[in-house]
Parts: sequence; structure tokens; C-alpha cells
Amino acid sequence: MKYESQRVAMPYFIFALVLFAGQIIFGLVLGMQYVVGDFLFPEIPFNVARMVHTNLLIVWLLFGFMGATYYLVPEEAQTELYSPLLAWILFWVFAVAGTLTILGYLFVDYATLADVTMNKLLPTMGREFLEQPTITKIGIALVVVGFLFNIMMTALKGRKTVVNIVLITGLIGLAALWMFSFYNPSNLTTDKYFWWFVVHLWVEGVWELIMGAILAYVLIKITGVDREVIEKWLYVIIAMALITGIIGTGHHFFWIGPPEYWLWLGSVFSALEPLPFFMMVLFAFTMINRRKRNHPNKVATLWAMGTAVMAFLGAGVWGFLHTLAPVNYYTHGTQLTAAHGHMSFYGAYVMIVLTIISYAMPIMRGRPYGNSNTAQVVEMWGFWLMTISMVFITLFLTGAGILQIWLQRIPESGEALSFMATQDNISLFYWARMIAGCFFMAGLVVYFGSFFIKGQAAPADEVRGPAPTDA
Repeated sequence: MKYESQRVAMPYFIFALVLFAGQIIFGLVLGMQYVVGDFLFPEIPFNVARMVHTNLLIVWLLFGFMGATYYLVPEEAQTELYSPLLAWILFWVFAVAGTLTILGYLFVDYATLADVTMNKLLPTMGREFLEQPTITKIGIALVVVGFLFNIMMTALKGRKTVVNIVLITGLIGLAALWMFSFYNPSNLTTDKYFWWFVVHLWVEGVWELIMGAILAYVLIKITGVDREVIEKWLYVIIAMALITGIIGTGHHFFWIGPPEYWLWLGSVFSALEPLPFFMMVLFAFTMINRRKRNHPNKVATLWAMGTAVMAFLGAGVWGFLHTLAPVNYYTHGTQLTAAHGHMSFYGAYVMIVLTIISYAMPIMRGRPYGNSNTAQVVEMWGFWLMTISMVFITLFLTGAGILQIWLQRIPESGEALSFMATQDNISLFYWARMIAGCFFMAGLVVYFGSFFIKGQAAPADEVRGPAPTDA
């Protein structure tokens, strides 16, 4: 570890992984409630479990992004973090606020929670993914502002790199778009129009910049490929991601009554959204093939390659399957949407956070060459268990979605079934999804187990080509 202040990333990574485990536990609760409707009712109703599951996903990824930023920005800038103390204060503020919010979801009626958090003064609650109390939203905004101040002051006083510029641009976009979570108009169409400014432009816009920057940083470190080569790839990828992602927001406008041209804009540009993810696959594999060093942390290399592939499949291929307006007419709101959501979030954002953790955590624990070979093998088992399980979860939900469309929405198949009758007919897919979810949880347990295996890897003894320009 080049700079002592990079160590402040460790609590962010640890807390992110704890919340990740909580998210998966509530995912299993939801999976069981799909097939056993009164499971844990009335203690944990379905709507509460779903709210906790999705909110934990958002919060733990934010912790992961913040930890990644605190780790890589000082090294990229070649200077210590501006204020490690501020980073610690913001960690505890965010951790306590997030924990209290989740406990509020679980133990306080949502209407009562809105009253006690003074939602009437600035109504923002009650919207999917943005269920957080207003005071929590304000707290997130303040934490992000303090975080950006700390990071920007660090970057400004040190070396300016493309990785830092792209990462900070994505983080500024994240903070700016979060402001739309405070806008809650009474008109439902207007509400949904701006609601997507947060939900879509985060995950299909600025988060892709964050993902690309983290992936580029890890590839620089584990491959030794010249920084200039990786930076050129990064520029092309983020340009394509922003062009397609921003206008591609239109694929969410098909159902809320905007002008008809959004059918064309949304279809065409969202159909192009797989391209930056395909470029990311080419990027990762090209850099690995051109590597100038065989880094001993092989599992971090595996996570980096897996991120590119799974992001392309989940966000690219499964997104394209139902993004065109004539197709979305039948598929909107079916289990195909859930299939796309699960694989894309896992591939694009869960795996990139686990990639930087896999690379940085051993270094922060005094293992500059990575964990021992035994620990890496165990972590690889966790990688494959979680990744293969997610593939099966996606396939089972895809099968459920196709059958749901056939039974419920296509008149040629005969008399359309009701929603509940359709759910009964696709329950086999839900059972299969539940089993796959259990295997995913097993993979997460194995992954956690790798952290408790002592020892570190030996230094790399093979270098190909000339010495790297940026170690």
C-alpha cells in the first residue's frame, strides 16, 4: 500500500459486505414468499422484505463505491487523502443512518415512519427504490457532498489521471441526479418522468463511469499494460455508455404518456446500449492478453474478467431482449424484467465492487502479492458458485417471464389467464429460482470463508515484454 490513508477504505468494504449478506438473506425470504405466501407473515410482509432487499443493494453498492474511491484516488493522485478523519466521520454517519433506516422499515409501520421522520414537511417517500425517509435522503446528500469534497481536494493537489477524472465525473453525476429524489410532483406522469432520472441515469449512466474507472484501475495494476492504452479504451467506452444511456432513458417512457417519438428514441438508443458493455468485454480480455506481468493475485483477475462478461450478458443481452417498444408492449413488468435486473446488477456493479475488494483488501491486510493460493482457490469457488447460481436465477426467471407472457398477455394462446392464475402456473420456476438462490448464498459463505485463511501469495516470477510503465 503506497499511502497510509488508503486504509480508510477497509471499513467501507467490510460494512458493504455485511450489507451484501443482508441483501441476500432478504432475497431468500422473498424467494420463499413467492412460493409460500404467508412465510414470516405478518412479521415481515412481502412489501417490507422487498423494500429492504432493494435498499440494501443500493446502500451496500454505495459503500463499495466509496471504499473503492478512497483506495484508488490517493494512489492515482500520488498523494495522501485530504482528510482521513472526514472519511471516518462520514463512514459512521452513513452506517448509522443506513442501519436505522433499515430497522425502521422492519419494525415501524411505513405510514408511521413517514410521520415520525417529518415527511409531510418535504414529501419524498412512497416511491419504489426511493422509499427512504426524507431525513435519510438529506443525510445521503450531505454524506455524498462531504465525500466529494474530500476526494476532489485529494485529486486537485496531486497527479491528474484519466481514471480519477472519469471516476470523479461519475460520482458528481451520482450526487447531482440524487437531487431528483427530492422532487415528488403530484402528477404521476411527471413523477415517473423524473423518477427515472435517478433510477435509470444512475445504473445506465453515471454508475457505468464509476464501473469503468474501477475496472481500468484494476487492469492497470494486475496487467502492467501501459496506462495510455487503457485510458484510450476507457474514453471510448464511457462515451458510448453516456450517449446510449442518456437517450436510452426513453425506453422507460413507453408507458407514461410522453410524445410518440420516445418510442423511436427509446428503442433505437437502448438497443445500442449493449455496445459499451461488449466493448468492456473486449477491453478486459485484450488487456489480460497483452499483460506485461503475471500478477500473483489471480482471483482479482478472474473477478475483473467475470465483471465484463456478466455485465455484457445481464445489462446488454438481457436488456436488449425486451427493450424495443413492440416487444416491451408484451414484456413490460413481467419476470423478464426481474431476470434482466438480477443479472445486470450482479454483473455490472456487485462484481466490480468485489473485484476491487479482491485486489485491495489483501494489500490493506499486509499481503502485497495477494492472499495465499489456498485462500484464492476458496475465493474462486465462491466466485463460481455465486456466478453460476446467478446465471440459473436469470434463466429460471426468463422461463417464468416467457410463460407469463404466453398465458397472460397473448390472446392467440386462448383466453388470457388472470395474474394470480398465471402465477400458479409458473410456480415451478419460482421454486427453481429459490434453490439457485440457496446455492448463491452458499457461494457467499464460501467467499467470506476465504478472508479467514492466513498467508499470502509469492511474488510473480514471470514477466512478459518490457517493464510496465505504471506499476
